[in-house]
Amino acid sequence: MRTPTHDEFSGRLDSLNGDHSNVYGPELGEFHHAERRADSLGDKETKTGTTTVGIKTDEGVVLATDMRASLGPMVSSKDVQKVEEVHPTGALTIAGSVSAAQSLISSLRAEVRLYESRRGEDMSMQALSTLVGNFLRTGGFYIVQPILGGVDDDGAHIYSIDPAGSILEEEYTVTGSGSQYALGVLEQEFSDDLSIDEAKQVATKAIRSAVERDLASGNGINIAVVTDEGVDIQRHQNFEGLE
Repeated sequence: MRTPTHDEFSGRLDSLNGDHSNVYGPELGEFHHAERRADSLGDKETKTGTTTVGIKTDEGVVLATDMRASLGPMVSSKDVQKVEEVHPTGALTIAGSVSAAQSLISSLRAEVRLYESRRGEDMSMQALSTLVGNFLRTGGFYIVQPILGGVDDDGAHIYSIDPAGSILEEEYTVTGSGSQYALGVLEQEFSDDLSIDEAKQVATKAIRSAVERDLASGNGINIAVVTDEGVDIQRHQNFEGLE
């Protein structure tokens, strides 16, 4: 092997001279024209065309969603189930990318089963919410904005989890493009002493309000009731008899 000369070493070192204050760069946003590309995207990547609702009660939780899938200005499906069981006593609503949401749900189910087989007990809702947040923080499920609802030994829980993985436990919460319409209903109708049946009625009113005004929401309602006995999901093509 030929030994490099002193001049060769000097040339290599000279090429490295300069500002090395950020030895871990480039970070996100430091690439060439990154700001220009970000401006061109605007908020396109964070639009979630749907409406999902989560309500906590003393008996359990109620999760409700509309049933429309949109593809830009087009309705791509009128019969979509946007709430899925991911735990024996836990369910997840989905808003955002369908493929990413499907992958997230299958990954959560696998992890929950592994946890149960290894430890001989069900995962707590706090642990499950942390798992969801960790998955979303990886960036592999961009962009999904779920609501997690479930029941464990500590009672009922509703978690609002944003696409970046932050986790907030709430009494009630909403996601999707119809959020503002649904949230207005929840603000007026929610109370701490709601029964499961009353929570179902409030959730139905919230989804119906969004369907009336949000073009990306519609075509019926999915309602999931989660108690310590399990997850019950019902699909309704119309709202008659539900309020």
